[in-house]
Amino acid sequence: MQMTEEGLALIKEFEGFRARAYRDAVGVWTVGYGHTSMAGAPQVTPDFVVTREEGAKILAHDVELFAKGVRASVHVPLSDAQFSALVSFAYNVGVGAFRNSSVLKAVNARDFDAVPRRLNLWVKAGGRTLPGLVRRRAAEGVLFLAAPEVVVARPVEVVKAKPIGKSRTVWSALAAAVLALVQGVYLMNLNIVFLGMALIVLACAGLIIFERIKKMKLEGL
Repeated sequence: MQMTEEGLALIKEFEGFRARAYRDAVGVWTVGYGHTSMAGAPQVTPDFVVTREEGAKILAHDVELFAKGVRASVHVPLSDAQFSALVSFAYNVGVGAFRNSSVLKAVNARDFDAVPRRLNLWVKAGGRTLPGLVRRRAAEGVLFLAAPEVVVARPVEVVKAKPIGKSRTVWSALAAAVLALVQGVYLMNLNIVFLGMALIVLACAGLIIFERIKKMKLEGL
C-alpha cells in the first residue's frame, strides 16, 4: 500500500500552503502544508517561516509518518487509492483519532461502502461544522471508492468441427464432386470448356473435404 500522487495532491489542496506560522481552526500553530509540532520536527513557533520547497519536504516526511500509522492500524488489503484516502484523513485528524474512529472499524470489517459515510462524521472543528472539512471528507470518500481500471477479457468462443458424418459442408462437397465427375465423363467428348469447369469444381470439393478432415484431426475428433 503506497501513497499516490492523487492522495498527496488532495492533502496539498485542502491544507494549502502557508509560509508563515499561523494558528489553525483549533488554535494549533501550523506552517507549510499543515505541519504542526505534533508531527515532529521541525517545531512550529509563532515566528516560524518556510519556503514552498521546504514545505514540500516537510510534507513528504510527515505523510510517511502518517502512512506508517495507517499501515499499522489496517488489517485488510487495500488499494493504493483507498490507502491514500485514509492517510489524508489521518493527516488531518491525527493517527490517534484515526485508530479510534468508526472509519477504521468499517475498513477492518471490509465494509468499504460505509467508509464515505463514516468520513462525513468528521467535519467539525472547535464544535463547528467547517465547509472545508465537508469538502475534504467528500473528496477522501471519492478517492477511497476509486477502483483501478479492470479489463475483463471476453470469453473466446470455441467452435468445434462436426464429425464428418454430420457435416453438411462435407456432404455438399461430396455431392459436388460426384456431380462434377459425372459431368466430366459425359462432356469429355463434347466440349473441352465444360470439362475444365467440371475439373475445377471437383478440385474445390476435394480441398473442402481435405481441410475439414485436417481440422477434425487437430481437434481430436
